[in-house]
Amino acid sequence: MAHEHLEDVKRYLLDLQDRLCDGLAEADGGASFKEESWTREEGGGGRSRVIENGAVFEKGGVNYSHVFGATLPPSATAARPELAGRSFHAVGVSWVLHPENPHVPTSHGNVRFFIAEKEGEAPVWWFGGGFDLTPFYPVMEDVVHWHRVAKAACQPFGDDIYPRYKAWCDDYFYLKHRDETRGVGGLFFDDLNAGGFEQCFAFQRAVGDSFLDAYVPIINRRKNDPWGERERDFQLYRRGRYVEFNLVWDRGTLFGLQSGGRTESILMSLPPLVRWEYGYTPEPGSPEARLTDEFLRPRDWLGVSSPDDA
Repeated sequence: MAHEHLEDVKRYLLDLQDRLCDGLAEADGGASFKEESWTREEGGGGRSRVIENGAVFEKGGVNYSHVFGATLPPSATAARPELAGRSFHAVGVSWVLHPENPHVPTSHGNVRFFIAEKEGEAPVWWFGGGFDLTPFYPVMEDVVHWHRVAKAACQPFGDDIYPRYKAWCDDYFYLKHRDETRGVGGLFFDDLNAGGFEQCFAFQRAVGDSFLDAYVPIINRRKNDPWGERERDFQLYRRGRYVEFNLVWDRGTLFGLQSGGRTESILMSLPPLVRWEYGYTPEPGSPEARLTDEFLRPRDWLGVSSPDDA
């Protein structure tokens, strides 16, 4: 089944990259994505697209990659020893958007497909992906909208899908050393192969295709909100948490670096400016305190009685 389905997935992912870049550039209105293609010596390559210093996005990237090889990196075989001795293909699109205005949330997403093969044995394959939202000055209306779109994408695949993958997202994007979530979550799934290839591929497409519907309305609602030095300082401080997660906990970063991926593309997820402050504590009752007090914990966002009920 391997290469026939791999080509189907690649076609979808390349088209998704195009659509994401078109939609995000339109939402920005002041800059466009620049593309750089790259090749991996051991096998594969990709095309990286970056937007910088736009009307909305200080930095953003939408990257497509397809890497393959005769052996898997240690980060993969340590978790899945049954994959030792197999060749592999890993293909995906990953995106991260860092807006300049602190009132517009940062967002991340990816969809990916992995297949490992060994002569004489059935291929091992799965899908993974999801998307999540990291606001600095969260608005309940935006968070509820985000999760409504996520649930709608999951609904055709069963009533249990959104609650399961929402909880998985809360758990995965948890900074254990800070005892807080990275943001307000969304969806996260991995090792998806139950139900057969066609159903799993359809779910991956539903997730990828719903991202712009989830994110662009939030951009449009917040991009003209006024901000100043206080909000900017807090944004840069909270971006530090984003960096901490990606460099300490994120499995995709580790896999990319260990598999010989392109370092510039892998670390594209990091914000352009960030700061750390020793022992910072927001003033009680302030908008900055509201982020950690009310939003950075797992919660049933769709159970909120009103978008304004915080």
